[in-house]
Amino acid sequence: MKTIAFIPVRGGSKSIPLKNIKLFCGKPLVCWNIEALENCPMVDEVIVATDSDEIWNTVEKQNYKKTILYRRSAENACDTASTESVMLEYINYAQLPDDDIFMLVQATSPLTESVHFTEALQLYSKHEYDSIITCVRNYRFFWNEDGTSMNYDYRNRPRRQNFNGMLMENGAFYINIVGNVKESGNRLSGKIGIYEMPEYTATEIDEPDDWIVLENLMRKHILSQKVNSKIKLFISDIDGTLTDGGMYYSENGDELKKFNTRDGMGFDLLRKAGIKTAIITSEDRSLNHRRAEKLKIDFIYQGKRGEGKVSVAKEICEELGITFDEVAYIGDDINCVDLLSLVGLAACPADADSKIKDLSFIHVMTKKGGDGCVREFINMIIA
Repeated sequence: MKTIAFIPVRGGSKSIPLKNIKLFCGKPLVCWNIEALENCPMVDEVIVATDSDEIWNTVEKQNYKKTILYRRSAENACDTASTESVMLEYINYAQLPDDDIFMLVQATSPLTESVHFTEALQLYSKHEYDSIITCVRNYRFFWNEDGTSMNYDYRNRPRRQNFNGMLMENGAFYINIVGNVKESGNRLSGKIGIYEMPEYTATEIDEPDDWIVLENLMRKHILSQKVNSKIKLFISDIDGTLTDGGMYYSENGDELKKFNTRDGMGFDLLRKAGIKTAIITSEDRSLNHRRAEKLKIDFIYQGKRGEGKVSVAKEICEELGITFDEVAYIGDDINCVDLLSLVGLAACPADADSKIKDLSFIHVMTKKGGDGCVREFINMIIA
């Protein structure tokens, strides 16, 4: 018996074109669920069913270990096709045994984490339910169209802390066995159990406004929790990151650069948090050194590109007795790729080179270079 996670993603989204591979917090949307499933020890295979070459190529180049791509039929990828139709299409194609666990996962719920899949599958393994649905607890007051209250007595309005609320389906994922899905033609059947998820997972991405809301929730509830305890060293590039990338010259030919004071305050916050700081940049300018001295940067290296940046970062790590997993780095251009690929936490400004923003592991800031993007990244680390 295997546990199969099934993610249907089509290329025909109308409200947000190709939303399933649009960058969400710096990573293609569908990759958040894939990676959570890859890290779930109870999942044996992840099936991504798509009709889109762009989605196929985006997932394929990630080289996931458990993930298999499946080309769904055009008939079951149209606007009127149900999710159940593509589920049954794959089940019949793969000739899955009836006792295999089949978990439908929605890419539009990117805040689902490995722990959620694990806990829900553990609940299912108790054999108390035929299928499982995910819900969140909603504390809103609901009314019927006839003017009667649905879930509370308006004459005795309860306080939130004394109100149990209502369970609302959040669409994150559903668990059943193959035999039940084939027999009922539905993702749910028989006695249905509920796996309750955190309230912040209530929203699915359907409209552009949902995207904005969920990116902020992702940064607050998930990304900040993952990074703030392990980072020991913060490294930044200068041009295009601490500056806007512009080159300014005075009447006398003096070279000038524009730095952001909020970024400067960010380095002070890092120092107070006990995190060491470094600047590694490809240019070699005295004004860079003066800025680093004013910010009280612990390490400053200039004239370093590509592998040169990696080499000096390694020297710093050896001196501090830490690994690259404990390093955060923000850079904006292709000469930063080598180091960005090695560190535990990588970020870039909103206006970074497209090849940097397309990296699957990168966190794309909302602010541009020289406009506070470094401070935004720092805030994420020490939040």
